[in-house]
Amino acid sequence: MKREIQSHPAVVESIAVESISDVKAWLQTQAVRYKLKWLLAHADDGVIWGELRNGQLVTSDSVAPEVSPPLRTETLWQARLFATHAELLLWRDGDNQWHARLIRDALKGETPAFTDAIDEPQLLWGTHGEHRNGFTLLRDGAQGLRHAVPMELPLGKNNEADPPRLWVRHYLREDQNGFTRIVASRLLDLRQEVKK
Repeated sequence: MKREIQSHPAVVESIAVESISDVKAWLQTQAVRYKLKWLLAHADDGVIWGELRNGQLVTSDSVAPEVSPPLRTETLWQARLFATHAELLLWRDGDNQWHARLIRDALKGETPAFTDAIDEPQLLWGTHGEHRNGFTLLRDGAQGLRHAVPMELPLGKNNEADPPRLWVRHYLREDQNGFTRIVASRLLDLRQEVKK
């Protein structure tokens, strides 16, 4: 796949975060407010995937608790809620304080923080799968790595799976020496690629 620089004007907004007692409820509220579909969270005890379904944030621990920890304030490092138009990043700093920012497509008339970008698919691991309530529990070879993505992937013979792609948008800016560099990135989409 060829990388192409395209125009994707975007703005960055700081999101006010007070203390968070229930991180799942806070994230669900933000997902509804900003119309964000997917969740990818990293915690002390593992990776948590999720999807907003009918206004409810459904997370991978509800379908695969043996591989996915619950979304808990005490163990969460960072969480990304995302859709094709925006990403909200929530993270905890070294002083245990929460911060959040939103990168979203610029509306007409807004001054963008970024204008040019490249989109890049990242292949997620998982060669075999098992369907579980709208998720696919993926495992990868002899290593036994497992995670549950919030989509039902087509499964072939012996439950073989073609893993999905996590699409990332990298925003570009030219520096003072004329070099174009990636200055920010956000998650864009989770997609099952169609084989040609």
